[in-house]
Amino acid sequence: MNPQELKTIMGSGLLSFPLTDFDSNGDFNKKGYVERLEWLAPYGASALFAAGGTGEFFSLTGDEYPGIIQTAVDTCRGVVPIIAGAGGPTRFAIQCAQAAEKAGAHGILLLPHYLTEAGQEGLAAHVEAVCKSVKFGVIVYNRASSRLKPDTLAGLAERNPNLVGFKDGVGDIEAMVAIYQKMGDRFAYLGGLPTAEVYAAAYKAMGTPVYSSAVFNFIPKTAMDFYHAVANDDLATQHRLLKNFFMPYLELRNRTPGYAVSIVKAGAKIVGHDAGPVRAPLTDLKPGEMEELKALIATLGPQ
Repeated sequence: MNPQELKTIMGSGLLSFPLTDFDSNGDFNKKGYVERLEWLAPYGASALFAAGGTGEFFSLTGDEYPGIIQTAVDTCRGVVPIIAGAGGPTRFAIQCAQAAEKAGAHGILLLPHYLTEAGQEGLAAHVEAVCKSVKFGVIVYNRASSRLKPDTLAGLAERNPNLVGFKDGVGDIEAMVAIYQKMGDRFAYLGGLPTAEVYAAAYKAMGTPVYSSAVFNFIPKTAMDFYHAVANDDLATQHRLLKNFFMPYLELRNRTPGYAVSIVKAGAKIVGHDAGPVRAPLTDLKPGEMEELKALIATLGPQ
């Protein structure tokens, strides 16, 4: 897939981040991961992000990563495109990007470099080094310590034709509008705040109708129903699901830092698709919280 084809895929539909399966010892569980992808692939997501944020990219080793991406590509070949997560220090991000390209992924989502602060010049050098290390498409994730300004993005886009996508995980409306006005249709845009459904209608109004859904991992039918409600301006369905599920879900998710990932693994376990525990420094939901989530999922009916 060339970069422009990746950009087209990002232009419509719902995208999601499959969990990465671990066994009871916290090691990669290939069999469980294959079964997860086979379960999720037919539900209609436009693409799946392997080893993304919800897939705990930040906890994976360099030795594990290529096999995880290869497993995703092989399992979903001809069914749904696979975009790989990549990130961390520049040289490690390049290793990941090149491994994903070799495995046959359709592009990468470039996650933040983590920890250290950096100016726009340094951030641009980081993104450009990754872009120039591969031929396929790159989507940059604006979040945490990696926040690119409109002029920085414009320069990167001019020098790197394979930089085709922008995912926002910040939620700064003014900045997002400025980026969209500066870049126009040069990029495909993706809403990427945790539990993106809550922000989906607002982002659509800004020209970003596509978003990535974490809850697709355990309530795929509801996730698709909500996406179609946003696409069709069906406010009644949006408000019903926000009131009855998403807002109580957020209250539970916000109790502990890191639960944005942990609660998704908990949901998958509840619906019979256990992905194993999260890796430290994340922590799993407590038993009482599991029961609260189970009751909340039950209100949605069969998936």
